[in-house]
Amino acid sequence: MKIRIGVLSDTHLHGVNKAIRDIYDTYLSDKDLIVHAGDVVSNEIVDFLSKKNFQGVHGNMDPLDVKRQLPAKKVIELGDYRLGLIHGWGAASGIEARILTEFEAVDVIVYGHTHVPVNHVGAGVLFFNPGTATGLSSSGLHSIGILELDHTIQGKIVTLDG
Repeated sequence: MKIRIGVLSDTHLHGVNKAIRDIYDTYLSDKDLIVHAGDVVSNEIVDFLSKKNFQGVHGNMDPLDVKRQLPAKKVIELGDYRLGLIHGWGAASGIEARILTEFEAVDVIVYGHTHVPVNHVGAGVLFFNPGTATGLSSSGLHSIGILELDHTIQGKIVTLDG
């Protein structure tokens, strides 16, 4: 059975706006699960994404009310797969080595923090960062991710600009 997951991180939105509504309608509304890897910034966004099956963690820029609602990390079990979900911290350099130590026996680690999309295998784990959907982007590009779990796990970065 194929499971399709819409992946967001670093939205940095203080409320629901046209950008997040458009992302939801275009890319997320038909997914089996939506995950957010932190720096949500507003419980209004959490509530909005929770219209569907939703899992999230908080990031370093999230206020206390979001941190009370979302954990710092979690493991999501989907069929035969285990997904680690974490925001990340510190410099972008070395972040994957740091977050890898936070999980045992996971197939994928979904993370955020760097605002840079990542989709590669290292240490036998798929590292997947959707980039920033609506936050500040050093490249000027915004993106989300799609994970498909079937006989294998496949990740795809979707660029939203242009």
